[in-house]
Amino acid sequence: MFDFIDTAVINNDQGARAQRLFAAVVLAALDDAIADDKKYGNGEEQIARWARSRDGREVLMCAGIDPSERCINGMMDFVKKGIRTSVALSREESERQAAA
Repeated sequence: MFDFIDTAVINNDQGARAQRLFAAVVLAALDDAIADDKKYGNGEEQIARWARSRDGREVLMCAGIDPSERCINGMMDFVKKGIRTSVALSREESERQAAA
């Protein structure tokens, strides 16, 4: 009986790790689009094209993100702000935005 429980826990943990891995791919795609936006000025179009592609939709779904048009617009707005994901997810940035 305990073997079944151990197997279920391990499988659930593997699923969560896989989801976090795909979420990291989404964050990397956002960072790449921000870099493209600063260098070439086409970051918003790049992230929208990627998110609407078959591979992009698949990665978003595996990360637990609904690849809807609302999500794509949010990603484009994030790229337009130009704040890298590592900075945007930091505690200092959250506190700065809360103070503003």
